[in-house]
Amino acid sequence: MAFPNAYSLPIAVHVARKTKTTRSKPASSARRFSPLRSVKRWFVVGILGVAVLLAVWVVSYKVINPPTTAYILSEKRYLGEIDRQWVDVDLIAPVMLRSVVAAEDANFCLHTGFDLDAIKTAIEAGANRGASTITQQVVKNAFLWHGRNWGRKVLEALLTPVVELTWSKRRILEVYLNIAEFDEGIFGVHAAAWHYFGIGPESLSAQQAASLAMVLPAPKARSASNPSASQRQRIALILDGAQLIAKDGRATCFED
Repeated sequence: MAFPNAYSLPIAVHVARKTKTTRSKPASSARRFSPLRSVKRWFVVGILGVAVLLAVWVVSYKVINPPTTAYILSEKRYLGEIDRQWVDVDLIAPVMLRSVVAAEDANFCLHTGFDLDAIKTAIEAGANRGASTITQQVVKNAFLWHGRNWGRKVLEALLTPVVELTWSKRRILEVYLNIAEFDEGIFGVHAAAWHYFGIGPESLSAQQAASLAMVLPAPKARSASNPSASQRQRIALILDGAQLIAKDGRATCFED
């Protein structure tokens, strides 16, 4: 009868232990698929994708002229036809740029998208007056929709700094003056100058430019060619404001 070698038993035990320790873990301990985790992951990816697309869209308008806007399209569907033709900022009378800044956003050259002083004043006045800067209006008109809701306001607040960081102040004014509504179905300063005065935007006088700037807060209720007494007073204030910002340096950021 043969007995095992004295050295063979420990070796057999060692091999058995090694084999036991190298076995794979049970399948139950593997990471299980979670539908909720997958939904969350795709939701985050979707949000990031939309954010990137919005950013690319905004930055592209630094060099690409907006072909239209959501509001212009809605007005065209309602009216059947609108009047609009793009005009380069170099072909717009400089006094028109100064007039719209004086009327809508006197601190345009001083802020980075949000006029905190104007916001504070609006709050103190019970929010009965607007505090939107020209940059905010460009964001609303070019990329978003009209209306008062928190969703649009949040997007406006997110996109406004992107515009300020990537566009020049002169470009912001150029886009604004080409998509703003000046009368029902009249969009842009080119169409407005011909509509009200029968001249091109490069020929606008200080009085005419101030009259066009006056209608911008409420273009369907105001007329640049036939202003009321209160509107004439507003035009006079805009004339003075345009001269003032030219003198005190608040027009330097968009002047040649």
